[in-house]
Amino acid sequence: MKVLLINGSPNQTGCTYTALHEVETTLQANGIETELLYLGKKPIAGCIACGACMNTGHCFRDDLVQEIQKRLDEFDAIVIGSPVYCSAPTGQLVSFLNRLFFATENRMAGKLGASVVSCRRGGASATFEQLNQYFTIANMPIVASQYWNSVHGFTPDDVRKDKEGLQTMRILGQNMAWLLKCIESGRKNGVRKPEYEPRMRTHFIQDKYE
Repeated sequence: MKVLLINGSPNQTGCTYTALHEVETTLQANGIETELLYLGKKPIAGCIACGACMNTGHCFRDDLVQEIQKRLDEFDAIVIGSPVYCSAPTGQLVSFLNRLFFATENRMAGKLGASVVSCRRGGASATFEQLNQYFTIANMPIVASQYWNSVHGFTPDDVRKDKEGLQTMRILGQNMAWLLKCIESGRKNGVRKPEYEPRMRTHFIQDKYE
């Protein structure tokens, strides 16, 4: 079992990393393999709706998004971390996730998802909600904690003083490890993933209704 943790902050070892690291350490302590992905400081192109991924299963751009799309089967869960930028995730992370999920929606189904937010003061709930939307549109069960998954602080040292926030991260890691083990146990005992109906897509503006 392996979890991909995505650091959507431009600061590699900043507040968001501090929160994700607490989750990662707990997962590892529970026997779960992890990989922490840092998106870096360079711009990430957004989706241009070209539709090429419908045929290939991955974005046409040869970059980090395509790399992760090709490796998706390695991961049983995804944790997305972001600082608050105007009550939203970073633009870089949004571009990454839009392309990642659009091209691989069917392959996301059944993986566990969780989001983690760091903020100086406000905007955490709005950012947390936006990140969770990626999971709920892709048949991904969301892992919860004892509180909304956020930490507060302007620096990593500040975050390390947020005892409740860090505890929330640890509980999140424990819950994710437990659920991953439950799923693995079910798989070994013949419990299969759901078989979904063919996807229906309807348009709200039509010339004719059936």
